[in-house]
Amino acid sequence: MRIAEARVECGVTQAQLAAAIGMDRTALAKIESGSRRVGAVELVAIARELGRRVEWFVDEAPPALASYRGAHEGVAVQAIDTMLDSLVRDCEFVSSRCPHLVEGQPEPVPHPATMEAAEELAVTARRLLGLEPEQPAHDLSRLSAGVGLLVFAMDLGEGADAATVLLERGGVALINGHWRVGRRRLAAAHELGHYLIADEFSLDWRVAATEAQGIEATLDRFARALLMPGDDLRDRWEGWLATPDETWRDAAVRAASHYGADMATLARRLLEVGLVSRGRADGIRGVTTKQADIVEKNLVVRDELAPVSLPRPYEQAVLRLYRREVITADRALDLLRDTFDQDSLPDLPPAEEREIREVTS
Repeated sequence: MRIAEARVECGVTQAQLAAAIGMDRTALAKIESGSRRVGAVELVAIARELGRRVEWFVDEAPPALASYRGAHEGVAVQAIDTMLDSLVRDCEFVSSRCPHLVEGQPEPVPHPATMEAAEELAVTARRLLGLEPEQPAHDLSRLSAGVGLLVFAMDLGEGADAATVLLERGGVALINGHWRVGRRRLAAAHELGHYLIADEFSLDWRVAATEAQGIEATLDRFARALLMPGDDLRDRWEGWLATPDETWRDAAVRAASHYGADMATLARRLLEVGLVSRGRADGIRGVTTKQADIVEKNLVVRDELAPVSLPRPYEQAVLRLYRREVITADRALDLLRDTFDQDSLPDLPPAEEREIREVTS
């Protein structure tokens, strides 16, 4: 039973929790110590008060997360950790009943030890995702699902950028939707890298941070190369600069829109591909895309991975379970993270028709 753990993480005392659910504090203390069993109604009330789902208290944590917590004992569990735990449980539940939810998982590839290896891994990843050399990697959630990685986005406040857990089949990535779209996309690309090299668990506090070293630095490079392949970026950049009356600022605005990148990521990629000087890269980092740019250049505005964002195959699997009456409407809405309401769910046949179908099938 993990009531005390959840209570401490929420900053709630035994007395406060007991008062909130109408229980005597000594009774709660006995439950937490294991000397008294908790009733189902009591557990539901506790879960609601502490913002946890009931199964979180009674089921074991996913092995990768349990291992991580054991290695960092005493460190406060972050919002992204708790949410990822919940999403992993949901995905394992759904995939156990819809085996086709996770398909196309590739064999693990070696960790990229150099920046050149990171670039090569990006080429491999783009091929696995079915992208042409000149095709931008838009809709990363859909692309990643094609190789078995389910990408979710939730607003987690000013915390970590992203985290990923490798499952027995496939994986789950959680992107912090609090950040802007370019940063969300970069984080999603970075997590895809962790997935492809089969990292059991990863928690990334700031993707593309200048102090990143080792595998994080090479996966940062992988993410930029995945989003902005060097040869294509070079051809397009030179073409944009050759357009009459277009400046380097105009080229930067077009590039950021085309590839779905923020200016800091674009500047860094242009620098590592050798297309701009360090001084010009600093200038590009300060560029802001204005509404006038969007209109005059006819740019497409995308808000990819805006919270709450669920993978489409996951949504389809949940609705399939609901249609088959494997789960109730309440359970479906819970699994869909309240992105649906009761009226948005598909209509089920009348009870009489369902009973006839069961007898004759």
